[in-house]
Amino acid sequence: MKKMFLILLFPCFFTFSFGGDGLHQKSVIFPEPTDYSYVVLNPSKPLHLTAFTLCMRVATEKTDETIIFAYRTQYYDELNLWRERNGTYSIYLSGPSIYFTIPPLNTFFTHLCVTWESKSGLTAFWVNGKRSVRKVFRKGHTIRSEGTVIIGQDPDSFLGGFDINQSFVGEISDLNMWDYVLTSNDIAALSDGYEVAKGNIFHWSDISYEIKGNVIVQPINDYSAV
Repeated sequence: MKKMFLILLFPCFFTFSFGGDGLHQKSVIFPEPTDYSYVVLNPSKPLHLTAFTLCMRVATEKTDETIIFAYRTQYYDELNLWRERNGTYSIYLSGPSIYFTIPPLNTFFTHLCVTWESKSGLTAFWVNGKRSVRKVFRKGHTIRSEGTVIIGQDPDSFLGGFDINQSFVGEISDLNMWDYVLTSNDIAALSDGYEVAKGNIFHWSDISYEIKGNVIVQPINDYSAV
């Protein structure tokens, strides 16, 4: 009598975790729209914030709605950065949002920063070292900790509910974050490639991160494999 064996096949997506080595002079590439590819960024301190500066270099040819940065707690989008469907750029803090009209991202790297301070509510985008008009947003608000930061996807639930049409396609590099507002001189220097005070939440050169799905890490100015 022959014995019968049942083999079950399940789809598998790879996860890679990195800590300590960081991404110095490297770029994270999202080559195609997906509902499963993203990078988890592990902060150096909890994101319990009454002010922040978030900067990165971004290149994308996508022209419709796309997520650029997402910080999600269990029930809220605590800090999300979007390119909206109408071409404006937006910041979401624990639900409410504010919109800015700035030069569009494109196939070449753009140095993009966002600054916000709870005490005054003053909020601004910075593109290649130049500041947008300042707007007042979420004055007196505090961003809550105990969430997860990802790039590449927008989580509609806690690390779930991804929408392929909102996924990021392109490259991100030099992502740094501080729990205070940098000076205009510091932001201009960062845009020009100079070092300023090390990001005390995220510092790209020694950031701890986890890759989920189809994400490529490459030298920012080279094609050689990492």
